[in-house]
Amino acid sequence: MKLELLNALDSNALLKEFNSNKLKVADALTRVKIPNKKSEKYRYFDITNVVQSDLELITTENIDYKEYGSKFVIEDANLIQAPQNSNLTVEIKAFSDVDLEHFDGLYFTSHLMAKNVIVIRVTSDTNFEIVHKFTKQKALINYRVVILVDTNTHLKVYETFDDASKQSVALSGYDIFLSRDATIEFIKNQTLNSGSIVPIFVSSYKLDSNANFKLGTFDFTNSNMLNIFRARLHKYTNFDATHLLYTNKECKAGTVSEIVHLEESAKSNQNAKNILNDKSRGIFDALIKVTNGGKGTIAHQNSKAVLLNSGAYMASKPQLEIYIDDLEASHGSTTGQLDKKALFYLRSRGISEVEAKKMLILAFANEAIATISDEKIANHIYIDFEKAYYGNAELDCIKSCHSCEDMVLGSEDENN
Repeated sequence: MKLELLNALDSNALLKEFNSNKLKVADALTRVKIPNKKSEKYRYFDITNVVQSDLELITTENIDYKEYGSKFVIEDANLIQAPQNSNLTVEIKAFSDVDLEHFDGLYFTSHLMAKNVIVIRVTSDTNFEIVHKFTKQKALINYRVVILVDTNTHLKVYETFDDASKQSVALSGYDIFLSRDATIEFIKNQTLNSGSIVPIFVSSYKLDSNANFKLGTFDFTNSNMLNIFRARLHKYTNFDATHLLYTNKECKAGTVSEIVHLEESAKSNQNAKNILNDKSRGIFDALIKVTNGGKGTIAHQNSKAVLLNSGAYMASKPQLEIYIDDLEASHGSTTGQLDKKALFYLRSRGISEVEAKKMLILAFANEAIATISDEKIANHIYIDFEKAYYGNAELDCIKSCHSCEDMVLGSEDENN
């Protein structure tokens, strides 16, 4: 299947192509379209290779899975393991509650192709891990996960990846619904090597009144990837997103997002830290939108990037779209190299140049990792970052670096 061919089809033809009855989703896809290299939000990402590749389509089937342990394991779009947990229920079924205002065509494409989705309903406080495994060759692995969190329920999710595929694309994502007074902390930890699967995760988050969503994405990659999401905030909600990206070689990776303040007194805070090496490209294309109903909004957004050499490139585009006056909002972007004065200061204390650079980079990364509430998960991510950056673990160095971010960037150009 070549995704770009779907742009030539009308709604009825799309329904016939996927044997689907999701007319509203098909209509939305014909409106938004499959992205191409001219699409604004994919301008800095190599989307052409994704949509023009002829790949075998693999989607979720309603098959039996095992229940044991504390993990969900999804292998090549199919749920093969679910935790034994009385605080949640799991179903594999059709799903129609789609975010019809989503800005991304791949979101609608993913839903249109998915006859079944994995639905997790959380009824009491709990935590679990989601492991994504990919083994297929030259495949388009499409699947969706829906998480429903009941009223006044608190959930922690830790997401990891295990890839053994080749020349494949994972088109996936979450539809997460937080009921009134619910809380979720969702931590993603992803390391991609050269030749890994190209993951494009397109998600939709809906927060009912007084709900809290804490999102952390930690991506260390030598391969192309994108995190795409749209968050809808209702009254008195709080959405806090932290992104740490390390890119290497010639990959293109990052975050494309839209946070919409729909009702009064919602808060959002989005911070991205990017460390770019070789000829890689980092992407931060993020919009905060405050509608007419967003009185009393507090919204802040910031992107900071460290370029480790002259070949690296950061495409940073923080944006505010505001339709009212009664709010507090800011956005900023900083891109620079390691501060020579800071390096000189550390070297004057007897630290080698190599170790001084490591200390500054670790301090920069640790500002993001320190936002994780679970110490065990934070330590896992510390180690994975070290492995990606240095090739081995140096926990002693990590533990010695704290609150040094002001020394990392030599020059700033920030607009609020």
